[in-house]
Amino acid sequence: MSLSDDLSKLSELHAKGALTQEEFGRAKARLLDAERSPANEPAVTAVNSFRRSRSDRWFGGVCGGLARSTGMEAWVWRLLFTVLIICAGAGLLVYLLLWIFVPSE
Repeated sequence: MSLSDDLSKLSELHAKGALTQEEFGRAKARLLDAERSPANEPAVTAVNSFRRSRSDRWFGGVCGGLARSTGMEAWVWRLLFTVLIICAGAGLLVYLLLWIFVPSE
């Protein structure tokens, strides 16, 4: 359903008295705000484009993919995961989950 269809249905409901002026205004604002989705934000775009690297990889390509998405060097991510693995073992869990759930490029 397009935005114009949604707005016309809202107008019909408001004209019939099913929506008050306040409800109509909130629903219209919600529809118009949905058009300006957060997909234009850099952080959301980086997360949506995050893929495991096929060229910059040691094990699963997670650090290479993170490096490409964030603009940091891959060795920084490798060092971070190594420190997390040594300190609490949480780095291994996070790395494995990213390896499993993040698609390859």
